[in-house]
Amino acid sequence: MNLKPITPRHEIKFVANFYTLPKILAWIKSNNHGFYNEYPDRKVNNIYFDTYDYTAYASNLSGESTRKKVRYRWYGEGEINSGQLEVKNKKNKLGWKDTYKICHNPFENNVSWRKVIKHINHELPDEAKHILKIYNFPVISNSYSRCYFISQDKKIRLTIDTNQKAYDQRYKSNPNFKVQSRLLDTFVLEFKFENKNRQIVSSLLNGLPIRVSRHSKYMNCLNSVSGRGYY
Repeated sequence: MNLKPITPRHEIKFVANFYTLPKILAWIKSNNHGFYNEYPDRKVNNIYFDTYDYTAYASNLSGESTRKKVRYRWYGEGEINSGQLEVKNKKNKLGWKDTYKICHNPFENNVSWRKVIKHINHELPDEAKHILKIYNFPVISNSYSRCYFISQDKKIRLTIDTNQKAYDQRYKSNPNFKVQSRLLDTFVLEFKFENKNRQIVSSLLNGLPIRVSRHSKYMNCLNSVSGRGYY
């Protein structure tokens, strides 16, 4: 089942050392946009898929104006239940996401990656099956704790991701959720908004006490496990 696609929007990310987080939280509470918690905090888990020659990684690294990222996502701690396959699309500065609900746990009974992909594929419509056939190499699993905020006028969404963890999946026959890779102790602050609200956000960001930075969790996790350094 393909869920309702998200309207194309801008996503601006900031990355900073964890010790600056109290300053950012104070800024969120004190600015005049009236940000409040939109949802309860929750743990986000992802599996990132790529081609065997790392097409998604290469297109992000080179800054191609049109690119895709494919991941399987689920929420919460402990046992995996239902989740969703997400295809993140980027064209110039705007991005949107196609989401396909997966009702059954594809990791049940500690199955191999081949069977995990088969289980996911079984619940997908044809257009998503085609994408997963191309991006069928499980590269990285990651997780983080996410806080959700929204402005009083609901024009700007803001998330903060902390406690990031990564697990290398390359060339493993079964999913690896135990052997963790080392990541820097940082947090990610992200603003999400429609194109019509660019000026509002531009004005808001003038007072932000950290600088904008190009950031991709997939890129950083893969660079970390492969020894390429941070992106």
